Amino acid sequence: MSEVIQATGRRKRAIARVRLSVGQGVIKINNKPYDEYFPRKAHQQFVLAALDATQSLARFDITIKTEGGGQTGQAGAVRHGIARALLALDVTMKETLRKNGYLTRDPREKESKKYGRKRARKRFQFSKR
Repeated sequence: MSEVIQATGRRKRAIARVRLSVGQGVIKINNKPYDEYFPRKAHQQFVLAALDATQSLARFDITIKTEGGGQTGQAGAVRHGIARALLALDVTMKETLRKNGYLTRDPREKESKKYGRKRARKRFQFSKR
């Protein structure tokens, strides 16, 4: 079984394209090891969360291309993409992934700026006279 599973994960403005194949557990994000790309421990735990929940950390090699958003958004997108790839590989993992919230896309995005205003909601100062 040398098939490659592809999935896309999203969070806020970040997009992560995940390629999952059977291997030794090597995780590369934008051609860097995941712990080098995400130096913060919280982000590293985000990346490994879905793999830990399904006990499949050392079973797969994962290659990820991520763009847009910030570090936390990208880490969330990677977690979402890995969860979707695991689900495509084995449907029996769905209950575990769903229960932990790894399959739910975080829909929050920045509100767009409105014309005639400084930002999305900020108004100019009101003067009565």
